[in-house]
Amino acid sequence: MSFVHKLYKASSVAGARLIRRLSNLPENTVYGGPKPQTPNQRMTLNQLKQKYKKGEPITVVTAYDYPSAVHLDTAGIDICLVGDSASMVVHGHDTTLPISLDEMLVHCRAVARGATRPLLVGDLPFGTYETSTSQAVDTAVRVLKEGSMDAIKLEGGSPSRITAAKAIVEAGIAVIGHVGLTPQAISVLGGFRPQGKNVASAVKVVETAMALQEAGCFSVVMECVPAPVAAAATSALRIPTIGIGAGPFCSGQVLVYHDLLGMLQHPHHAKVTPKFCKQYARVGDVINRALLEYKEEVANGSFPGPSHTPYKMNPKDAEAFMKELQKLGLDGAASAATEAAAEPEETNMDQRAGAGESRNY
Repeated sequence: MSFVHKLYKASSVAGARLIRRLSNLPENTVYGGPKPQTPNQRMTLNQLKQKYKKGEPITVVTAYDYPSAVHLDTAGIDICLVGDSASMVVHGHDTTLPISLDEMLVHCRAVARGATRPLLVGDLPFGTYETSTSQAVDTAVRVLKEGSMDAIKLEGGSPSRITAAKAIVEAGIAVIGHVGLTPQAISVLGGFRPQGKNVASAVKVVETAMALQEAGCFSVVMECVPAPVAAAATSALRIPTIGIGAGPFCSGQVLVYHDLLGMLQHPHHAKVTPKFCKQYARVGDVINRALLEYKEEVANGSFPGPSHTPYKMNPKDAEAFMKELQKLGLDGAASAATEAAAEPEETNMDQRAGAGESRNY
């Protein structure tokens, strides 16, 4: 006799209720049944696979901090990649090579706090996975456990990196590969140069992508390759390709948050924005204008005005405060306080709307 039937025999009412509850659970339910669906439910690999099978383009944006992660979340972006490009975009280096694993983990944690919907993917920085498979797995584990990521990305190409990808997958960690222009390999590539422009290079891009698929990667980024090469790889693979400077024939696209928003408009920083990037806004111009306006208003004394000086003393406390200053021999301070207390109040309270008071300082 089953455990459920024993319960039913002991108490027909309780047993009937238990059987009724169990019968409502799907047969494949594990650990208490499915969680309720919510608008901000995290994107899963299965959902990405379904999008890929349906031919629905996958959206990916590279971001590095909490505010940008919140924006991606609000927009409904499928994947947020915390890229080692933070080395250039955030830290101001000329390449992706200098950034450390500890620095990457800081960026990963910040993004994880802001993005509740996208699948979170953390880049493995240069020097943290090439030496051995054990080093690669250890690094990937840290990115998931300490960085709160869902998956990792690594740059493919050499046999050792493909072996690293396979080892990480076998350790139970989802992996995105990366072919074409692999910025960590600029030493041997001779700089940030497009790949796949001749026959041998084009064949190598496709073969490397297929090797990463065989290693167990669930997707492959294709960077700076001609559209026919990306189209061939996309056709040959059974997993999504994510293009960046690779034309329209990939399964999805990725751009860097700062690039697509036009954050860096100063000529000195032009090197940061690649020529394949479409700028959907020129946020950098807006930021520059706002900073200049702030500087001018501070300089001419118009900021802060009454609407941005919200904290008041009641008249009795103000008077007592000034008397205490006079007792301490601080007559100048008392005069300054008296003058400040006499500043006119702003009568139009609507002008205070949107002044940042939600932070409750």
